[in-house]
Amino acid sequence: MIACLVKTRERFMDIGQLLTMPLFFASNAIYPVALMPSWLAAIARLNPLTYLVDALRALMLVGCQSTLGLGTDLAVLSIVLAVLVAVATRLYPIILG
Repeated sequence: MIACLVKTRERFMDIGQLLTMPLFFASNAIYPVALMPSWLAAIARLNPLTYLVDALRALMLVGCQSTLGLGTDLAVLSIVLAVLVAVATRLYPIILG
């Protein structure tokens, strides 16, 4: 989506980093949601990266279980994917010919 909106590769990479870092730090990738202050936990629950990290931990680590439930993780990730694909499809210029 970002690549459709910006004109240069450098600007695309800058905006990508600007979006990636807050998503990473406001997820459960570093600290569990249970240890976060309530305001940050609320943000983490809205962050799709939280659900991705939770699912990956449950699937890749022996004896680790999903905190939120794999069904919930996969449902949230599927909904976010569908919404972002729909938005990207609308933003992508249609070239005929």
